[in-house]
Amino acid sequence: MKQDSKNFVLFAVFAALILFGWPVVTGYLFPAANPPVTKIEGGKTKVVPNPSADPTADTPGALRDRRIVLAETPRVRIDTPALAGSINLKGARLDDLVLKRYDETVAKNSPPIHLLSPSGAAGAYFGGFGWQGTGVPDANTVWSATGDVLGVNRPVTLQTTNAAGQRFQIKLSVDENYMFTAEQTVANAGPSAIEVRPYTYVQRADKSTDPDSYTARIGPIAVVDNDETNLKWDEVTQAGQRFSTTKGWAGFTDHYWLTAIVPDQRTPVDLTIRRSAAGRYGAEALAQAPTVVQPGKAVTQTVRLFAGAKEVKVLDAYTTQFGIRNFDNAIYWGWFKVLEKPIFYYLDWLFGAVGNFGVAIMLLTLTIRLLLFPIAQKQFASMAGMRALQPKVKSLQEKYKDDKPRLQQEMMQLYKTEKVNPLAGCLPMLLQIPIMFALYKVLILTIEMRHQPFVGWIRDLSAPDPLTPVNLFGLLPFTPPHFLAIGVIPILLGVSMWLQFKLNPQPADEVQKQVFAIMPWMLMFVMAPFAVGLQVYWITSNVLTMAQQWWLYRQHPSMKAATAK
Repeated sequence: MKQDSKNFVLFAVFAALILFGWPVVTGYLFPAANPPVTKIEGGKTKVVPNPSADPTADTPGALRDRRIVLAETPRVRIDTPALAGSINLKGARLDDLVLKRYDETVAKNSPPIHLLSPSGAAGAYFGGFGWQGTGVPDANTVWSATGDVLGVNRPVTLQTTNAAGQRFQIKLSVDENYMFTAEQTVANAGPSAIEVRPYTYVQRADKSTDPDSYTARIGPIAVVDNDETNLKWDEVTQAGQRFSTTKGWAGFTDHYWLTAIVPDQRTPVDLTIRRSAAGRYGAEALAQAPTVVQPGKAVTQTVRLFAGAKEVKVLDAYTTQFGIRNFDNAIYWGWFKVLEKPIFYYLDWLFGAVGNFGVAIMLLTLTIRLLLFPIAQKQFASMAGMRALQPKVKSLQEKYKDDKPRLQQEMMQLYKTEKVNPLAGCLPMLLQIPIMFALYKVLILTIEMRHQPFVGWIRDLSAPDPLTPVNLFGLLPFTPPHFLAIGVIPILLGVSMWLQFKLNPQPADEVQKQVFAIMPWMLMFVMAPFAVGLQVYWITSNVLTMAQQWWLYRQHPSMKAATAK
């Protein structure tokens, strides 16, 4: 009795640590989910504004302000299936870019994502190309253009000539996704040789509003050869961090978006990430050695600038197509990349087949359960065997209660004689932990999961469930605190776990019974802030486990008889 009371107290302390300590741990190690995209008020679904968007971007005043700034300089329009915007001919800047495929919110009339904005507008963010040297164009140079629209298979050449007779050209092209290619040419028509050093840059006025975390790194990034460096915003200094490389790239990552400068992968360059005195952040790729252009000669160098969404397939294709080292790591896969990417590609294939990511997650769960079926079969057999041995275990505990080493020895001999492995029941759960973590990363990291609906009120599988009985499913005029907003899907998760525990053989120990009785509802609170997609996976897994257990008991009646006995 005394030992049981001690066990119960320990369990109570453990339960309190989980309930109150888990949110603190997950706040950094496991961010709960992307912000909710909807809320339920008055029994109706309302769209939540995008918290990471420019707070003035969707207002008429802001659009007018942006248009005023854009109208102040001559421009070449950008129009592709993925992008819209314009190139600033003053300074040869790419400073106006809209992502056509992605909207700020799930509302039907939501504006698209504004990724780049000109200097002088809110959230200034732009990139460009140029040279260092004597007589080279600068930020005030107004270039002429050979065309008025830059599109797929429609390149535009920017050009200018200085007083010494040197002609500078930037031939810009863009593909069907987000990669801009610039062929920078210097033609020397002057009487003497000149030295120039080509560069590419990206500059942003502010930090990203997306939260940085252990599992979703946001901020400056630099890849030097095979080494990758993720910097925190506060680690960037005015002196700058400089990396020398021949194969590398640098830029800035938001949760779903990326701007990156990709120098020629055969030319030694210095990649520099710095912060100005005014707080602006910049990334630059500058050729280490100047290029000498003799009279009557011309020199061309090709660089690239990525500005767009971090789509998995697109980044993988660029990694292969242009030989860009670790370009796919702009998505912070981390250590479980070897598991996360296969899960993503299989899930994306399932989505293409069924047209609903929620259903695709359920089919993914079914696939995993089928693969783990032989192991689960051994788990159930081991559980039944362990339950059948409980009377003998109790007897040994009574007999050797004052001799712990002898008790352990006798119990191990009992397990060996009866051919029962007490750890076999843990194996399926242990195998599912990395799978669940990989799915968790896929849900929160990949833009393919962004704003993907499931059924009914679930408008985003990468966000928490917005429907909760705490405010009578939105009928009461208040929004409950985050830690109390237990959604319908988490409740279904708790119920499915409770049913699974009820169908399992009941433990003989009373403390274990109490643990199993409360565990489903504890996990319901723990999992509530996580992405609905992860909860759908777990519910489906629980249902399949119950069906599998029922089937195994029907196929092996002796297993159930041993458990009952």
